Amino acid sequence: MDATALKPVLTRAADAETTSDPSSVMTLLADCGTDGSPLTSYRSHFAEGAVGAPAHFHTRASELFFVIGGSLRVLVGDEVKTLGEGDLLLVPPHTPHAFAAAPGAEADVLFVFTPGMPRFDYLRLLGRVMRGEASPQEIKESSERFDNHYVDSPVWRAALETAR
Repeated sequence: MDATALKPVLTRAADAETTSDPSSVMTLLADCGTDGSPLTSYRSHFAEGAVGAPAHFHTRASELFFVIGGSLRVLVGDEVKTLGEGDLLLVPPHTPHAFAAAPGAEADVLFVFTPGMPRFDYLRLLGRVMRGEASPQEIKESSERFDNHYVDSPVWRAALETAR
């Protein structure tokens, strides 16, 4: 993307689209390629103990997590870390990761993908699948399009089991 062609992108809170599933409410802020933004960003508020995403990795983007409030448990490679308010984590491409609100806590998290790629349709699809309005097969079939590649993580499965 030509940096000289970039224009400011402003998303007012009152105008931001929200989407939800049983575990979170997502506020869609900037979607690369659809609103002139060079990155993709959204904010998620996770209910107490809610699981956000299973283990996966991205091949083209780094994913940044900034905890605005609460506490977030994150798989990074083969380690599980707990992030608190004000903590920032940047996960580089090809690194398996997963996330959930920490046990007994809610989490309010800002996500940023860079370089960006259009992802809002993926977030909308997730909500539809979680509400039973779409098939999980659609998620599997969209892995290349949205650069979400799911993997098995015994470490993450064990962390989720101990949280119960």
